[in-house]
Amino acid sequence: MRDAVTTPAAQQAPSPAGPHRGLTEAEAARLLGEHGRNEVAAAKTVPLYARVLAQLKDALILVLLGAVVLTLAIGDHADAVVIALVIVVNTAVGVAQEIRADNAVAALSALSAPNARVLRDSAAGEVPAAEVVPGDILLLGEGDIVAADAELLEASALLVDESMLTGESVAVDKDSGARLSAGTVVVRGRGVATVTATGAGSALGRIAALLDGKREPTPLQRRLGALGRILAVVTLALCLVVFVLGLVRGLPVATMAVTAISLAVAAVPESLPAVVTLALALGARRMADRHALVRRLPAVETLGSVTVLATDKTGTLTEGRMVVQHVWTPRGAVDFFGVGYEPEGDVLVEGRQPTADELDPVRELLTVTALCNDAGLRPPEDPSDEEDRWTAVGDPMEAALLAAAAKTGCAGRAGLHREHPRTDEAPFDSLRKRMTTLHTTPSGQVLVCLKGAPEVVLDAAILGDGPDLLHGARQEAALLAAHGYRVLAVASATRDDVPHRAVEAESGLRLLGLVAISDPPKPHATATLAACRAAGITPVLITGDHPATARAIATRVGLLNGDDPSGECVVTGPDVAAGRITDLTGVTVFARTTPQQKLDIVEAWRSRGEITAMTGDGVNDGPALRQADIGVAMGRRGTEVARQAADLVLTDDELSTVVAAVEEGRRVYDNIRRFLVYGLAGGAAEILVMLAGPLLGLALPLRAGQILWINLLTHGLTGVAMGAEPVAPGAMHRPPRPPGQQILGDGAWQRLLLLAAVVSASSLGAGVVARDWGLPWQSVLFLALLASQLGVVLGLRTRLLTRQNLFLPLSVLASILFAAAALYVPFLQAVLDTEPLGRAGAGLAAIAALTGFAAARLSRNAFHKEARR
Repeated sequence: MRDAVTTPAAQQAPSPAGPHRGLTEAEAARLLGEHGRNEVAAAKTVPLYARVLAQLKDALILVLLGAVVLTLAIGDHADAVVIALVIVVNTAVGVAQEIRADNAVAALSALSAPNARVLRDSAAGEVPAAEVVPGDILLLGEGDIVAADAELLEASALLVDESMLTGESVAVDKDSGARLSAGTVVVRGRGVATVTATGAGSALGRIAALLDGKREPTPLQRRLGALGRILAVVTLALCLVVFVLGLVRGLPVATMAVTAISLAVAAVPESLPAVVTLALALGARRMADRHALVRRLPAVETLGSVTVLATDKTGTLTEGRMVVQHVWTPRGAVDFFGVGYEPEGDVLVEGRQPTADELDPVRELLTVTALCNDAGLRPPEDPSDEEDRWTAVGDPMEAALLAAAAKTGCAGRAGLHREHPRTDEAPFDSLRKRMTTLHTTPSGQVLVCLKGAPEVVLDAAILGDGPDLLHGARQEAALLAAHGYRVLAVASATRDDVPHRAVEAESGLRLLGLVAISDPPKPHATATLAACRAAGITPVLITGDHPATARAIATRVGLLNGDDPSGECVVTGPDVAAGRITDLTGVTVFARTTPQQKLDIVEAWRSRGEITAMTGDGVNDGPALRQADIGVAMGRRGTEVARQAADLVLTDDELSTVVAAVEEGRRVYDNIRRFLVYGLAGGAAEILVMLAGPLLGLALPLRAGQILWINLLTHGLTGVAMGAEPVAPGAMHRPPRPPGQQILGDGAWQRLLLLAAVVSASSLGAGVVARDWGLPWQSVLFLALLASQLGVVLGLRTRLLTRQNLFLPLSVLASILFAAAALYVPFLQAVLDTEPLGRAGAGLAAIAALTGFAAARLSRNAFHKEARR
């Protein structure tokens, strides 16, 4: 049956029929100098030093740079090197990810028009699209990308796909005098046009100009920046208090200065940038494995903050392919199922297989549509590749009719044309709204095949059927159109007399039925939007397509409930422009929107404090993609403008990948919050120990070196390992955090204070008991403070016994070994001023560790609304 859908013979190269000479090469060169190259302004290349400086401007990195200066000032070169290494690694990872993503996006630029066929010096030839100039004569044929804005001089059955520019899923007929826009695609027919605007002056260039403007910081960047500033002030104030209290107790100025600086270094979670970068980089790698390319690392986390998902329709919620879904005949109706242009799929009548009598009229109808057809279907080059699918050649609607004919077992295309050779045709145009072909039958008669718009075909001047049948067909056509289908009426007749022209045969025909065609939703679209709602994300549909089509798709994917047959739940662009919609955030479905209106809708949500994600693939989506908190572009079908404006590029064009990205973003944010609770609780505990220790008779609880060693083992290995923790159970069944919530909100700061109090109390308790037992109390306090924090890090895990992140328990084990080395290795004993401990001292430290672990597990359920295991 493959020959039912084989590609038709290649059309001849277009050539002008009129007296067009085109520009001379000299004129073209002069105009190129005047108007510049036919290119949308490319994104400026960001130099390496600018990328590095952007990373170093982060508030927390600036705090770490200050810590490096302080540690060098006290002669602690080892800790200075460690902190500097954290800064270098963080900066290198962030810059490398940006460069790698930019290079990958540049490799997706295949959709731009590389060449254009023009008429110069009265001769047709190809030139690079970038060298097309105003006044050039474009020669357009099937499959050509229009290189620049142009006005048609000649058109022959010309059909143009403008979906990338307007969002309209149905290709548009173009007649002489009509305007063409750069970036649109010729799907059928031929044309000759004169170029009117190029580059920034074209429709594509004007939309791209809306992309100007700096990117705003992501929610995570804003929250961490505010936290960094608060940490710097609070830490310096507390350390100044420690310094003054030491002097009041008569301790040497040099000793207290070194201690205060060490506390400042210890209180700042210097591994936070490393944790954030590792978490984001791991998220970006996971997303790449799941067909999502992260262009900026913070975009991974931003998706976890999203409260509103604004999506376009064509190619995002829908397949971006026309498919026959329903056929009505005077004898019954049949539903079609299948994917894209595949010539395979189920044909059912009320959910069951049709009988031969039920299928015969459908086959007759589709045989006529296969004859009255200039399209073809191209089979996949590699059938074993699931990504290589059947594609349309020519008009997508005609290709859909061929696929439907193959599904019902109609005769092959080649066989049909051998038995019924075409003798004449009257092509479809925007005035006639129908196509008629004449074919010779084996018996020598003439078969008339006609298809067209119902409002034209269902007329007594064309059909010879009775008024009751025509009235019923009109009602059925109106019902199908109201459900968002593109409806075609099909008729035929067999004549003994041979008409001179096809148009002369357009009367007295017999109605065969109606065909309902649409761009159907993707198989997983409904489940994807349901998952968004389960995660507390509000989905909004914004399309340039017809309101009826938008409403039909929105109903089928569950955005609308379908209880409003009037369609008033769908707001159109003209409604927005007229000011009839006072609150844009109260609408779920927008249709016939312009690029500027998409911007306004996104900005309306953002002005309410919502975190918005915008998905799209067309040129018209570019400005809104840039304006949203995170823009998500389609990698295969998407235009270059959309990909350059986006933060995330979906290489599989599947909206479900966005849901996976949201889950990944929530994992990243949870891990960052978990580390902040752990790291800041530990830093606060160290300050509390230094403040409360003297009140308990412990003159100088810890020495500067001991503080920095604890800091290195807790904020270093174990802290970074926290960034790789797996996603919490139920992460996608809780609402997104409120946009205005601080990073330590929702009970995090209460947990922090509780854990800081428990860690400091258990550590001081161990130190006091050790002193009373005659043990080296300072070494016991040193080990207890470290062990208690390691107990906390294990207690904060959402999946306590998971094997998904073995790096964390291994890092805790390594920290324990390094802590033992500080007590038992002579060199480290001398440097850190520690003494070896016996079983009693180690037992006190173990009790402190268990206390920290228990407090972390209890606080996990007491303050934070986190999914339980």
